[in-house]
Amino acid sequence: MIVTETADKIKSMEIRGAGRIARAAAAALRDHALSVGDQSLAAFLQEMERAAATLIATRPTAVSLPNAVHIVMTGINAAKTVEEARVGVVTRADTFISSSQHAVERIARIGARHIRDGDVILTHCNSEAALSCIIEAHREGKEISVYATEVRPRNQGLITIRTLNDAGIKTMFIVDSAVRSVINDVDLVIVGADAVTVNGAVVNKIGTAQVAHAAHGARVNMVVAAETYKFAPRTLLGELIRIEERPGNEVLPDEIARTLPYVTVRNPAFDVTPAEYIDLIVTEEGAIPPQMAYVIIKEYLGWGIEEFHSSLEVNGRHEE
Repeated sequence: MIVTETADKIKSMEIRGAGRIARAAAAALRDHALSVGDQSLAAFLQEMERAAATLIATRPTAVSLPNAVHIVMTGINAAKTVEEARVGVVTRADTFISSSQHAVERIARIGARHIRDGDVILTHCNSEAALSCIIEAHREGKEISVYATEVRPRNQGLITIRTLNDAGIKTMFIVDSAVRSVINDVDLVIVGADAVTVNGAVVNKIGTAQVAHAAHGARVNMVVAAETYKFAPRTLLGELIRIEERPGNEVLPDEIARTLPYVTVRNPAFDVTPAEYIDLIVTEEGAIPPQMAYVIIKEYLGWGIEEFHSSLEVNGRHEE
């Protein structure tokens, strides 16, 4: 089943990165709508809602996922026939996938303007949006170099350095704990985001907050590259973003853990960087200070206040 396979790949991190997750979810809903056979409208709607819930449950921190599902499913309950509902899902999914891909291109052009010739950049994790800014600056002929972190425990930094290497960008690969040691050699930090809250705080891969703290202390600007669908609408009503905890065996193999009965492994996948440590958020709609995050939620995501309330009632209040 398409939805189940996609959900498994998202949960296991075979599909990773907030943008890729969002596009995969939209594609899964589209393909599922096309695969559902003849049945009543009520049964079709119930099946699509079940598929949407399955996808949303896979990664609780990446708000790009519920935002993508919300966009694809918007209006489905107003359909008068199965075919009308099906066509609506397919059209909205294709539109979202296309706009998501173009969003990264626009972010690249806007973000590259904030990179100067000769800059040394530090990036953490593997963000499609953040890397697009760096690569675009290189394409424009700016002489830049990059520090890229290892990103324990899943080593996403290996994907980052391969991408930068393939683009011909000079890159230095460091362990996460070396950030403070090199930050005085850095001119700019650029990272992505899995979620942006209404007050401008950024939820991103674990270690981002420490990078931001080091950059703040060294007076190095911290730039976040994030598509508008990564902004978290429900934080407008005070809901906290749930921070995903992943299995301990990603950090400590089971065969070793079994020999350490008094040791418990904690493996939070994300952390929260306060808005005061962020200088700029680059979106496809322009670059904004973090304090203007509410504008993105209000103007570009299309959530109504009644939808916030019903979503809170259905899902409960998440905790960090």
